[in-house]
Amino acid sequence: MNMSFVLREENRTLLERVRDMIRNEIMPLEDEYQAEINKGDRWQYTEHQAEILEGLKAKAKTAGLWNFWLTDSDKGFGLTTVEYAYFAEEMGKTPLGAEVFNCSAPDTGNMEVFERYGTEKMKEQWLRPLLEGEIRSAYLMTEPDVASSDATNISMSCVRDGDDYVLNGEKWWSSGAGDPRCKVYIVMVKTGGGDLPKHKRQSMIVVPADTPGIEVLRPMEVYGHDDAPHGHMHIRFTDVRVPAENILLGEGRGFEIAQGRLGPGRIHHCMRAIGQAEMALEQMCKRALQREAFGKKLAQLGANFDIIAECRMEIEMARLLCLKAAWYMDQGDARAAAPWISQIKVVAPRVALKVIDEAVQMFGGQGVSQDTPLATAWTHVRTLRLADGPDAVHRRQVARAELKKHTQEKI
Repeated sequence: MNMSFVLREENRTLLERVRDMIRNEIMPLEDEYQAEINKGDRWQYTEHQAEILEGLKAKAKTAGLWNFWLTDSDKGFGLTTVEYAYFAEEMGKTPLGAEVFNCSAPDTGNMEVFERYGTEKMKEQWLRPLLEGEIRSAYLMTEPDVASSDATNISMSCVRDGDDYVLNGEKWWSSGAGDPRCKVYIVMVKTGGGDLPKHKRQSMIVVPADTPGIEVLRPMEVYGHDDAPHGHMHIRFTDVRVPAENILLGEGRGFEIAQGRLGPGRIHHCMRAIGQAEMALEQMCKRALQREAFGKKLAQLGANFDIIAECRMEIEMARLLCLKAAWYMDQGDARAAAPWISQIKVVAPRVALKVIDEAVQMFGGQGVSQDTPLATAWTHVRTLRLADGPDAVHRRQVARAELKKHTQEKI
């Protein structure tokens, strides 16, 4: 098999345009944007904050730098997953990057669900404004009372009642549900009982965010940070009635949809994490060359040469593994790609965390403060070791694939 990680010529030019916009137009506005969050209601965008974000989005859209995530689709640029990896890495270098180019989670995964499995009505009502960047969305799967890393435990009640389904239960870590622009949820629910196979008991249903009976209980904090105005919300559903036509593909198809949604989403997170690691290494190197102690540049003290070298090598290894997983996805065999996606889902956050942590150490007290983006980056990447499946679950999948090469027994 010829395995290629090469960008086509036209896409190399496209990538340079994205890289240029990130460096010269987005990054210079990061601090100004962040400063607006604590003004007034943290869960509403200030006029200036919206002006910055929407202004950048408009520039990107006008320049045709929009919806790169639509791999192998006539609606996008037709990038392969391998090619998109390079774009996602660049976008990961700034907190605003993904949204400016309309490539944010969880919207990309939700848009894929609407495109693949939604009705024409759903596509018009939800997919079109999502593709235009006019609204945001959330994906509600994890629940507080069950171990949701085993998704067969998902237990939110979804009962048919005439022309509706009635939903009762709680979800948490609903990323993006705090955003005032979040207008729709895709929700994993339980529709089948113990008489059905365990992977046929769950379904996915589309729920408008303003449906009566939905109560946002609180934002979940990550190491004391609420991630406003995006937010990871804890939500209660009490007798929430949704038209029966809102169920995706029919009852019992939730796992089928989830696998189609989560594979790309997992690898997109990993691509962006590599971008975060690159930015942390860049900041570390600049600090090491600018700061002095004991009469020497920090780069010349202790083991800092070795630390910088190890960070560079580990980033390169992680990137190659990410590209290999992307290549397997491009071959169209989800089963063959799955172990590679699981590998990079463990490796990329681990490497990014190490590099960010070493950068924090190089900055000393400033590194854990609000004066650099490193502390916030660390909390986001640490959360990624739990999002879309914790490390242990992915290592289990990698080990099962490895053991199957040597036995006929069920692992």
